[in-house]
Amino acid sequence: MELQQLRYFLEVANSQHVTQSAQKLHVAQPALTQAIHRLERELGVPLFLPKGRGIVSTEFGKYLQGRLEPILRELDSLPDQLQTMAALACDTIHLNVLAASTLITEAIIEYRNEHQQLRFQLTQNEESELYDIAVSTKLFYQTSAEKGDDEYVCTERIFLAVPNNEKYRAMKHIRLSDVQHEGFISLLGSRQMRWICDKFCQHAGFRPKIIFESDNPAAVRNMIAANMGIGFWPEFSWGRLDNDHVLLLEIEEPVCQRDLVFTLKHNKPNSANVLDFFHFLKGYCQSAAPASARSGETGKGGVH
Repeated sequence: MELQQLRYFLEVANSQHVTQSAQKLHVAQPALTQAIHRLERELGVPLFLPKGRGIVSTEFGKYLQGRLEPILRELDSLPDQLQTMAALACDTIHLNVLAASTLITEAIIEYRNEHQQLRFQLTQNEESELYDIAVSTKLFYQTSAEKGDDEYVCTERIFLAVPNNEKYRAMKHIRLSDVQHEGFISLLGSRQMRWICDKFCQHAGFRPKIIFESDNPAAVRNMIAANMGIGFWPEFSWGRLDNDHVLLLEIEEPVCQRDLVFTLKHNKPNSANVLDFFHFLKGYCQSAAPASARSGETGKGGVH
């Protein structure tokens, strides 16, 4: 089987029309028909049957189409993946940002003021290994105590954002179980932060009632800040909450904390630029975090 034959087959399978497919592929109709027939002879099964003035896929054709489509999508993505690998070898710092995107973006802006020759590429892909620095998050007790030079961990408290109304105005602390009937604004379930916050609620004995969710942390922050519902608010990585209508309460039971994990990879023959930015990122995080977060201080009663 030739790759071109397979592409021809998929186009015909999708259109169910040889003439239209030939026009789209910019090939002569007889040449396209011959290519399909050669593929059928090679496979030993019919892929299409005539139907009126057109054709229809056989069960063999439908099966082949279902198997081929993800394979060819993966093949088509290879050039982008290879370009990403090439970028790792030049003055581009590739970041896989799975947490604290606001903090990381602000750090990049500040760093580029003094290093304008550098470029940054940001992705959010939990499966990708093509990065120089990854930023992820875990429940604070999950992170290994043995951290080398290629990993930096910063512990961050997570507050609860609630309306500034009579019910909450006099509070400084709150038990998570006290808000189990409130509507939560949350990240989608695929996000690491969402998984962590769901664990907090599970530890408090309830499943949160989600009234709005998004895969965009900025959208979640804005909805909470607009007093559309309550939600979890990381202490420093989400920035200040400048809104008189919303309060940030410390959660006293369970103690809600997470670790921000910065991981460095040595992908380049010369990693000086990546190392410099990694150390800058550590310092930037330390300056943004309160003293308790920088020291990794944790409280009792956390999620276990």
